[in-house]
Parts: sequence; C-alpha cells; structure tokens
Amino acid sequence: MNKDIIYFAAGCFWGVEHLFKKLEGVIDTEVGYMGGHLENPTYEDVCTGRTGHAETVKVVYDKDIISDEELIKYFFEIHDFTEYNRQGPDVGTQYRSVIFYTNEKQKEIAEKLKRILEEKYTVETSIEKAKEFYPAEDYHQDYYDKTRKQPYCHYKRNVWINFKLN
Repeated sequence: MNKDIIYFAAGCFWGVEHLFKKLEGVIDTEVGYMGGHLENPTYEDVCTGRTGHAETVKVVYDKDIISDEELIKYFFEIHDFTEYNRQGPDVGTQYRSVIFYTNEKQKEIAEKLKRILEEKYTVETSIEKAKEFYPAEDYHQDYYDKTRKQPYCHYKRNVWINFKLN
C-alpha cells in the first residue's frame, strides 16, 4: 500500500468527511482542527472564530488507487470555493476553504488546479503547509453515519466542465 495524507477544510467538517469517505482509495478520515494558534482546541473554542483554526478533515489514502490530483479535484467539486470564510449557512473563519498539503507534489497540483479555476471564478481557497492537526471530539467523527442525516451544504458539482486540465 502506498499511503499518504492530505488535509482539507471546506466548511462544516461533517459533510466534507462524509463525501471523502465514499471515494475508492480513501483508507481513513478524521475530523479536527488545523491552521490556528490555540493548542488542543475544543469545538467550542473553534466556534468562537478566534482560534484561527478551520474545521478540517484528515484524508488518508492509497496513492496506487487514487491520485493527489483526483483528490484535490474532488475537493473543489464538493464545496463552493468562491465563498470567503463561509460555506452556505456556516459563517466564520473556521469554515474557510483550505488545502493543507503535506508534500510539495500536493502543493504543486493544488496550485495548478486553483490557477485553472481562476480563469473563470474567484477562488477563495488558500493553499497552506499542514500544521498540527487536533482531532475533534468523538461525537463529531463519522457524524452523518452515526446520525443518518445528510450534508446540508456539501454535494458534488461538475466544476471542471469546459476546462482543459492537462
């Protein structure tokens, strides 16, 4: 197995995790917090919008089954990357759009795909080196599986139509 990790923030982490778990080649997911200054934040801390953290999903994947590019393209498809510090009804810096990369290849691919989208859209997604990841409380993990609810602001869109990707 050729495992790697990347982190994505795109609004409420429940929906992001739910959709990434469905991808073939994704081995594991975990929701948590990244990008801020407070050590060991709680959900209540992050909800204040003063920690600098974003609700983030850790994605562990098998690179022999799904590529970095496929994952990052999918990330752009499952949320509205044109929204600044929000996703649907969720507003605040904790809901911003971020790709937290763990290696230079992920960074290069993310930058390339963002440039392509910027030909037609204002892209509010930032691309940042992964920092300390703080797992969220247990009740947030696999939330939609536990509650049998559905994401309220995440769904797959075809944003790549009419773009030349290679």
